Amino acid sequence: MTSDIPGRPPYLPGDRVPEGEVERMIRVDHAGEYGAVRIYEGQLAVMRRGRARDAIRRMAEQEARHLATFNQLMQSRRVRPTVLQPLWHIAGYALGAATALLGEEAAMACTVAVEEVIDEHYQDQAERLGDAEPALKHTILAFREDELAHRERAIEHGALDTLGYDVISGVIKTGSRLAIWLSTRL
Repeated sequence: MTSDIPGRPPYLPGDRVPEGEVERMIRVDHAGEYGAVRIYEGQLAVMRRGRARDAIRRMAEQEARHLATFNQLMQSRRVRPTVLQPLWHIAGYALGAATALLGEEAAMACTVAVEEVIDEHYQDQAERLGDAEPALKHTILAFREDELAHRERAIEHGALDTLGYDVISGVIKTGSRLAIWLSTRL
């Protein structure tokens, strides 16, 4: 059966989600949480002090817990990581360090941009899962709430006051969407 609606999965609500799609979800979410950990590691390496450092450290700890959950899911479901993991290792750290070099507000602008893309991504995954895979859907929605809280925390720390916010945000969002697209497939 195929869907007549572009962007919708080729199964009906209540149907079991195809295993390949679940594997792709876990793979891309693992890659995203790995990338988030690396972004925060890059930011913390550059930001030795400042009012945003503690907030970034707390967000990094939460992302590390998310990553641990996806590490466990990858192992228990025998899902391979994206072949782009070495690239995300470098790119995530570089993005974090570069935005931190631009200042605390730019580091927080990075968080806002990434979390807005992840919000859309996790919401789409939850909708595609429907009633299938309730445990995975619960995890995704819980992590989505955490990511939205990170976004709000970053706004409270001046993210929107960043000089060139729209450009920085646009570039990071485009890169995040590309990373999602690639990690889902490779």
